[in-house]
Amino acid sequence: MKLNLKQWVQVALSMIVAIWIFWFLYKDISFESLRKSVSETSFLLLMSSIFVSLIGFWLRAWRWTLLLDAEEPYKTPSIRAFWALMVGYLTNLLVPRAGELARCGVLAKTDGLQMGKLFGTVILERTVDLLFLVFTIFLAFVIERNLFLELFSELVSVEALVEKVTQYLPLLIGGLLVMAIFFYFAFLKYRESNIFKKLRHFTRDLVKGIISIRQVRNQSGFWGSSFAIWMIYYVTLVLVAWAIPSTANLSLSSLLMVMVMGSIGMVAPVQGGIGTFHALVAFILMAYGLSEEEGKIFAVIVHSSQVLTVLILGLVSLGFILKITSKKVSKTF
Repeated sequence: MKLNLKQWVQVALSMIVAIWIFWFLYKDISFESLRKSVSETSFLLLMSSIFVSLIGFWLRAWRWTLLLDAEEPYKTPSIRAFWALMVGYLTNLLVPRAGELARCGVLAKTDGLQMGKLFGTVILERTVDLLFLVFTIFLAFVIERNLFLELFSELVSVEALVEKVTQYLPLLIGGLLVMAIFFYFAFLKYRESNIFKKLRHFTRDLVKGIISIRQVRNQSGFWGSSFAIWMIYYVTLVLVAWAIPSTANLSLSSLLMVMVMGSIGMVAPVQGGIGTFHALVAFILMAYGLSEEEGKIFAVIVHSSQVLTVLILGLVSLGFILKITSKKVSKTF
């Protein structure tokens, strides 16, 4: 994926922010404390968490093929989808949120699929994942309601929030109306131009990808795998928590809250959730009685194990993809 100068500046700034947050969080943590915690960590449970996460990656790739193959005679190989997915995760470590575009580009090259449809299926996937995240947050709220309300009251002033929404809502509505009018007249004027024709074609493929959920032949497989993916996220976190002595006695409900905070941290527009994941996970663990150092060390262990897994699998997958594409290029000569 080629980046222009502006995009490289954005990547650099995002990386600087991520590194600064990480440094600020861990500047007071001694290397000896981290080394001791790692030495006390159960290697068997940590490796078990990585193995479980690999199952989650494969399920995500398989679920993607269910959307790609809806109403299509061609069957996308699950292994190709898996390689594309891991290349996407690898890309996210460099360019935040670019992994979704990267994995679409991989399958577009290897299998000749339409970029618009690929991107549409990714949007649909992310929408489904968002629904499961909202459900997980709601479940955590029901189970850990008292702590949830206590933390919310400490972080957010409800009165100030309502005042800001009331103050800026008319401005937001007016801005959306102006944008809608602008795009409407621009469409009328340039609808026969080549750019708009390409945009309409891409949009048609995009919509086709988004609504592909209705044509999925294996509906139970799609929704079952979606549920399993989020269960695997939770099981992975639980196994790491059990592997570390300082978190081994945390309740399953408290670990659900840790999962929620970690998932929110991963949404932040920084490479691989670096810094934001660690900050939110350490914050919630401190609410459960762990020291600041213990919370931060847990966050760095669970995050590092996943990043190393993605790095290794991403590079291996990239090698397979480059081999496939090079063979296609050589056949054209």
